[in-house]
Amino acid sequence: MRRPGLARRIWLNGTALVLSAVFLFPVYWMLSTSFKSNSQVLTRDPVFFFAPTFEHYSTATGVELFWTYVANSFLVTIGAVLLALAVALAASYAIARLRFRGRRGMLLVVMMAQMAPWEILIIVVYLNARDLSALNSLGTLVLVYFVMALPFTIWTLRGFIAAVPQELEESALIDGCGRGQAFLRVIFPLLAPGLMATSLFGFIMAWNEYAMVLVLNKAPDKATLPLWLTQFQTNFGNDWGATMAASSLFTIPVLIVFVLLQRRVTGGFTAGAVKG
Repeated sequence: MRRPGLARRIWLNGTALVLSAVFLFPVYWMLSTSFKSNSQVLTRDPVFFFAPTFEHYSTATGVELFWTYVANSFLVTIGAVLLALAVALAASYAIARLRFRGRRGMLLVVMMAQMAPWEILIIVVYLNARDLSALNSLGTLVLVYFVMALPFTIWTLRGFIAAVPQELEESALIDGCGRGQAFLRVIFPLLAPGLMATSLFGFIMAWNEYAMVLVLNKAPDKATLPLWLTQFQTNFGNDWGATMAASSLFTIPVLIVFVLLQRRVTGGFTAGAVKG
């Protein structure tokens, strides 16, 4: 009876190792390339052992308005995530707890908005922003990213709120709390996994988004880091060393956020998807 169990574990662990190597190798190659000299980057034979150099990181961070791009990215991303959480908390509570006409239709609209590819709406968003004189504005990006993150946030938080026993909220109401106080004191503390999961999703979406900012914000001082990644070109083609250094720097905030939230993220995604 032990042999099949051992063989199964070996097969599963071996498969996991192979898949991990496949997914991690591009990350390793990006990091290693960022520390190679230009001659080592452009050689036909792969170089695995080399003396590291930081010249590509100096090139990447030496781009004009680099720190402006960093500030813009953080401002737009954090603003969109916080706004989406604030609106989604109210909307998901109404969907999960209140009974009103059009509730099922609202859920259907949320699902359709979540599945819609936002790339097909770029022209419409651009025309609306142009007509409202809202081009080259960080506020416009915040609103666009907020709308993009909102359906997933509502859908996930709805599952968490629906999973909280309604008797707990009713007990708080009987004890003299208003509906708002009952939400803040009883339901909100139980939403931590869902808040973590939706915050991470919104952060990654807004941090990585490229198409909208490319179309809406042409002014250099209103751009974000995804546009910064496209600037490393020379007369001889792409500066791959600087590009890989910039890509490595670009991923650091996402990694930090994931490490801080990872304990709650997996449970948040799974629980929010099946409860309610």
